[in-house]
Amino acid sequence: MKALFGSRLELARVRREGFTRGIRAVAPLLIGTGIWGLVTGVAMVKVGLSTAQAIGMTLLVFSGTVQLASLPLIAADAPLWVVMLTAVVVNLRFVIFSAGLHPFFRRFSIARRWLLSYFMVDMSFAIFLSRFADAPHEERGTTEQVWFFLGMSAGSWMVRQTMSIVGIVLAAEVPAQWGLEFTAILALIAMTLPMISGKPALIGAVTAGVIAVVAAGLPLKLGLLVAVVAGIAAAMSAEIILERHASTGGTS
Repeated sequence: MKALFGSRLELARVRREGFTRGIRAVAPLLIGTGIWGLVTGVAMVKVGLSTAQAIGMTLLVFSGTVQLASLPLIAADAPLWVVMLTAVVVNLRFVIFSAGLHPFFRRFSIARRWLLSYFMVDMSFAIFLSRFADAPHEERGTTEQVWFFLGMSAGSWMVRQTMSIVGIVLAAEVPAQWGLEFTAILALIAMTLPMISGKPALIGAVTAGVIAVVAAGLPLKLGLLVAVVAGIAAAMSAEIILERHASTGGTS
């Protein structure tokens, strides 16, 4: 009985420490997350969504990039398929993220993995792998790692949703001349830059940025779709070329 009680106490300690470490790891980025959530909340109301619709969207769609990408389309009365396709393309990167995290969560049921995927954001993925990517195969999916992820997710989710709802409630009081959209861009850049590591990621980011500017005039904001697809293609191509170059010892 004592052994069982002791093992439960140890499990609780590991969970608590993992959760706390996750919150501490994501804490430096939460200012940017809060700004991003605030601006997104304001933007949803400014394009004509009701308070209830805006709150529903922010709770269901835990992705500021998808929200801000789809809002101009909603305002322009774009077809539903264009809005949905935009959301899918903008979040295509999460297919790669999910594959990277699969070894750590494969012991969970499909239902639990679906639930955990809702909370995954770019910075959580980057922080998690920066800490655990080198863990031996047999040491992946530990209780400490899972609760570390939960701590990061809880911290970012709470800040993001709280500030988004604050933005929704205060949207009517925010003058348009404040230019909060540009603040959101700065916050997104601040969160994104630390994640650009390696030549493929840099090439993909630069390509997407250039294409986004060049294709900005396309109707229904389709330039964003083109930029995302081009960025992903450029990054994947660069990865393949660099791997082939490395495997041949740098010879042509």
